[in-house]
Amino acid sequence: MTNSPEATDRAAWIGQLARAKPDRLRALFPTLPPYEVLRPAEIGTVMVQGRAGGTGAPFNLGEVTVTRCALRLTTGEVGHGHVQGRDKDHATRAAILDALLQTDQSSALRAAVLAPLAADETAHRAGRAAKAAATKVEFFTLVRGEDK
Repeated sequence: MTNSPEATDRAAWIGQLARAKPDRLRALFPTLPPYEVLRPAEIGTVMVQGRAGGTGAPFNLGEVTVTRCALRLTTGEVGHGHVQGRDKDHATRAAILDALLQTDQSSALRAAVLAPLAADETAHRAGRAAKAAATKVEFFTLVRGEDK
């Protein structure tokens, strides 16, 4: 995969569709166009890695359940969907949107689907940050006379 702007955009929207709440995605994109299944939605596991302190050597953290799907629109565009969990409809809907975002409908779909999903994600992250900030504890030390 190259680092072209198109590849970067596609990686970003695939990630956004994967992180979306399935019910919210269904509400934003209720009607599915006709498509041909290349790989039916199937459930499996993938190994995820972590890094000690975020910068250390990678280690295998554990397995996560994922659902993946691949399909082709009647116009020829191929879409892929990979989502965490066991929701086959979510994976299928994400794959269809991936394919449609490669067509001339991209601008309309970005405004109708991706923009609201981005706003939802921003609000969710701000809420989590505010909740975490409420538990922050400030520590301080007093200088004692013998500590010089």
